[in-house]
Amino acid sequence: MPGPSGGVGIGRSAQVVTGLLLLAPAAVALLWSYVLPSVGTLVESFRQRSLLDGPTEPAGGDNYAQAIERGFLGDLGFALLLALVPLLLALLVAPLLALAARHVGRVPRLVTRALLALPLATYAPLAVGAAWTLDRVGADRDAWAQASTLTAVRTAALLTAGLVVAVGATLFLGALRRPDGGASSGGRSRSAVLVVAGVLGLAVVAVTVQSWSLQWPVLGVRREDTGPLVRLVQDSMVRLDFGVGAAGSVLLLVLLAVLGVLAVGLLLVTRTRIVFTGWRDRPTGTAPGTRNPIALGLLVVGLLAFLGLLGYVLAPWLRSLASGSGELPARLSAGRIQANTWLPPLISTVVGVGLAALAGFAIGGLRPLGRASELLLLPFAPWLFVGVGPLAIAHFDRAREAGQLDTFVGLIPPGWLCIPALVAFTLFFRGQREHWAAGGRFGPTMLLPALPLLAAVGLLDWLIGAQSWLWPRLVVQSIEHAPASNLLVMRLAETFGADGSAQGLMAQVLPLPMLALFLVAFVALQVGYLDRLAVRAGTAENRP
Repeated sequence: MPGPSGGVGIGRSAQVVTGLLLLAPAAVALLWSYVLPSVGTLVESFRQRSLLDGPTEPAGGDNYAQAIERGFLGDLGFALLLALVPLLLALLVAPLLALAARHVGRVPRLVTRALLALPLATYAPLAVGAAWTLDRVGADRDAWAQASTLTAVRTAALLTAGLVVAVGATLFLGALRRPDGGASSGGRSRSAVLVVAGVLGLAVVAVTVQSWSLQWPVLGVRREDTGPLVRLVQDSMVRLDFGVGAAGSVLLLVLLAVLGVLAVGLLLVTRTRIVFTGWRDRPTGTAPGTRNPIALGLLVVGLLAFLGLLGYVLAPWLRSLASGSGELPARLSAGRIQANTWLPPLISTVVGVGLAALAGFAIGGLRPLGRASELLLLPFAPWLFVGVGPLAIAHFDRAREAGQLDTFVGLIPPGWLCIPALVAFTLFFRGQREHWAAGGRFGPTMLLPALPLLAAVGLLDWLIGAQSWLWPRLVVQSIEHAPASNLLVMRLAETFGADGSAQGLMAQVLPLPMLALFLVAFVALQVGYLDRLAVRAGTAENRP
């Protein structure tokens, strides 16, 4: 049957039916993992309950008043302070680095991409932060407890700098990418850069205000300086004021929902898509004869500063990795710790990213609603940036009622759909759809280029899940089921590194074999695949 522009494709009715069927599992996962917990949190915020199974009473708006009186707005302000430097890096340093790499030719650009894989592969915020802090204050708890707000902001900036620049530069390189290597599509490149900047800025704010690692005191945050996520967890799990904690969660959810809707709305309004330029494409990155020596100099200086800062931050943790010293808790082997650390998030990643890929193909590729298909992203948009933290109370209650506390099943992260991945796959298949509409053939040509993207998103989601330690901290108390992050926090609470035993556990959070795996994979994907992706915004072209 003819395709949209004369190509050979499947029937329109088959596209509609198949698209809706592929979208259905993601819709169910959205309902189970996000909508119902959000509704449950909202209901809890208007009740008063002081025991896990105790009676509840109506509370009206008192919980919200208490949440604000206890400092929610101040906590939010502190979290936004932590986001200032990452925002500057994301919106100024990252695009400048990408622009310099864009104007120096293919080989320097690929070298840049390979180096950008380093902070991605070394993503271990708890271990790096603990090692960095202990390296500077040793076992002096007083020096740690007296850290100023400025110290906390500086620490957060240093720990996030490499990752923010790496992610930002990768996205901006895609926005600046021109398939023909020449000067065409300049207006569309500028539009894509603005879209990337807007979405990236919203994402940085959203991640920072709910980052458990950046707000946790182990990184040098004073007791009076805490983020909203730490406060709401303390209200619920320490003070057992579940209604007040739920009220704080709702306030945080509202902010994150606004940021998510703004990001998805920006992508829809600008008709943003991700274009795969082909396996045989070897663009120079700049037109022949226009390579800029000034850009090359700026790129070299930028990369040296990037590597220097990254090395400065990672050095204490890398020394722990190299030494591998420090005894492990009794009755626990390194293999058991690694299984508890990596297997539960792997299960969540396979399901969550798999469902996201199917839904993205349904919306962006099969387009069951025609030109209005991308509007199907809007029901997912409010939870685009929502992690485990704001819904922790509802997820914890669900796990407790199911008898999953202190079990392997309970360790599995509760988010069964990766919504950022769904948006990314939708944009990608939207770009692939243009190729089909221009006369391509529906089938392997459209689907095979998505496999490396599936690997890239899956590996990143798996790594982030394994390093996210809030959920294990809530559901696991016994060391038999504890991942490496939990064991490290326990050891820090006991000795604060005074006996040197924390170093061995730092090496278990992201051990060298896993670090090597992620490094090789991310370098290969950056150089061999991501360099062939271009972010486009505006009117669709009749070619990729």
